Amino acid sequence: MIRGLLFDLDGVLVNTNPLHARAWQELAEELGIPFTSEDHQAFLGISRDRCLEMLLQKGNRTCTPGEKQQLCARKNHRYRELIGGLTPAALLPGVPEFLRAAREEGYRAALGSVSKNAGFILEKLEIAAFFDAVIDGTKIVNGKPHPEVFLKGAEALGLPPEQCLVFEDSVAGIQAAHRGGMKAIGIGTARQLPAAELTIPGFAGITPSALMALL
Repeated sequence: MIRGLLFDLDGVLVNTNPLHARAWQELAEELGIPFTSEDHQAFLGISRDRCLEMLLQKGNRTCTPGEKQQLCARKNHRYRELIGGLTPAALLPGVPEFLRAAREEGYRAALGSVSKNAGFILEKLEIAAFFDAVIDGTKIVNGKPHPEVFLKGAEALGLPPEQCLVFEDSVAGIQAAHRGGMKAIGIGTARQLPAAELTIPGFAGITPSALMALL
């Protein structure tokens, strides 16, 4: 029986992925490293530190730990500039209604995101009150596909993993859910996320109880 819902943030509740892509693109250009849409797809669900490692590897570049820290800080500073203008209008279709229905149907909800800006974004989107717990990049050591973020989310809700359902838009996120002993609903298509128990294009016109009937 599912009692807890764990949500990724980027690409699930709000589409900040293009803003991430722009910030990485600008940093890559400064470093003289080509950056394509395929590169950004590979970054989805991955921690900032790991993304930088992948970018440097592609460019055959080496940096000291201090330099890496500075590069990550520059990327994050630019990203925070870009998300500073977010409003509730940026929420993906159906998200507020789904979160409200989840509360009314008695589900507990947690955010499980590797983003270290998750709390800031929730406040900008005015949906923080819908979540009983927020587990973000400031509270974990291991990024997805490691299950830590979702296991901590389940723990924060006071529920065993098997009673939690994950909503994710990335392959790494689906893997993290499964490694944590949880079922996952993919936001996207079955072709993009073949391992998910169920895929949906988004939350518009859907309620948690209706989804449970399909699992």
